[in-house]
Amino acid sequence: MRVKRYVVDSMPDALQKIRTDLGKDAVILNTKEIRTGGFLGMFGKKKIEVIAAIDAANPKPIPAPQRVAPQPLSQSKVNNPMALNKTSTYQSDFPDVPDVLAPKSLQNEPVALSPVAAPEKVMNPTQQQAYSPSSVHSSARASVKDEQLMDELKQMKEMMKKLTAVTDEGKLPEALQKLEQRLYDQEVNPDLVRQIMDEVMADFQLADEPVTEEAAHQLVRSKLGEIFQTDQSKHISAQTRVVHFVGPTGVGKTTTIAKLAAEQVLKYQRKVGFITSDTYRIAAIEQLKTYATILNVPLEVVFSPQDLTKAFQNLAECDIIFMDTAGRNFRNEMYVSELNALLKTQGNSETILVLSLTTKYRDLRAITNNFSKFKLDKVLFTKMDETDSYGAILNVVHEFSLKLSYVTTGQSVPDDIAEMNEWQIIDLLLEEPRT
Repeated sequence: MRVKRYVVDSMPDALQKIRTDLGKDAVILNTKEIRTGGFLGMFGKKKIEVIAAIDAANPKPIPAPQRVAPQPLSQSKVNNPMALNKTSTYQSDFPDVPDVLAPKSLQNEPVALSPVAAPEKVMNPTQQQAYSPSSVHSSARASVKDEQLMDELKQMKEMMKKLTAVTDEGKLPEALQKLEQRLYDQEVNPDLVRQIMDEVMADFQLADEPVTEEAAHQLVRSKLGEIFQTDQSKHISAQTRVVHFVGPTGVGKTTTIAKLAAEQVLKYQRKVGFITSDTYRIAAIEQLKTYATILNVPLEVVFSPQDLTKAFQNLAECDIIFMDTAGRNFRNEMYVSELNALLKTQGNSETILVLSLTTKYRDLRAITNNFSKFKLDKVLFTKMDETDSYGAILNVVHEFSLKLSYVTTGQSVPDDIAEMNEWQIIDLLLEEPRT
């Protein structure tokens, strides 16, 4: 058997070289990816190593036996009964060969079987053996079996090529597969995950570098940082006069307002005022009034958009006003549209959407889509301590181009709130799953 090794750029190149060197009957024994060149094992070019072989002792197909044309009988054979008997016996072994007929004058004549001299021409024993039925049929069967074996090998080669192509097509390196699965486990949008992986693979191919776990982790981390827009300010601007808080029911808007108001009073020494329009929920006004008493800040209650003008006049001396809106059913557009009139204020203002991380992303998407009609500036996430899935943060920021602001991690006022650290969220998205 003749075995030869090839190092090529692609499988078509390998097949062309194998056919040229070894012929079309060659068999591929093994293929694998290798890297050549580079410096200290880095920046090597990706190649394919192919091992091919061919049987050097492959027998040539035996030609089919030629049919022997019948020869007319000589007069000596006609006169010799033994020669006639031997000829007829030989021809009976070949049913495909037509019988040799005697001349018409002798067809119905009786033939004496007395001993006579040997025939004039006797067939060569080697020639008789070469044309024996057993040898002809065995040679033909061997040739057919060889052809069938080669056909089966070719079919197996084609099938393996197709299976390899289907398996390798679109397959990520192992390091990226792990990161891809972690993002899926964190409920990141599958379309966004595929987009990130495609960009990372394109960067690796452009740099012609090997895909290591460390390099893959750093590159995916960088792509996630670009989505979060890390250069944006998260805290409430010093020039902001009114901050509106909107969102669905039960996400913790009132408690969050109390935490942010305490930060403005204690950290920035700004004079704060409260406005609430949440007259639907039982004890909602009393809850905010309790926080206002603790922080020693004024509180105004509005029952309609017409009351807003008076409320702003009463809080004219405040540096910043926090406005608590009623949590309404986000699926009812009529209720949500009522906020339009309440959010129309004079001066610099910010509108912050408050979302809970315990809400499944399908609902978060619908909530954000409905409230996005009111010129949302930032998004604030609550109840981070009640979940270990953080993909919704990435999904909302990417799909609706919202800026991050704050995140709450408990009920304590004013401690359990902080500016969102996007790199911490990215590390949580990419960290190894806990066992």
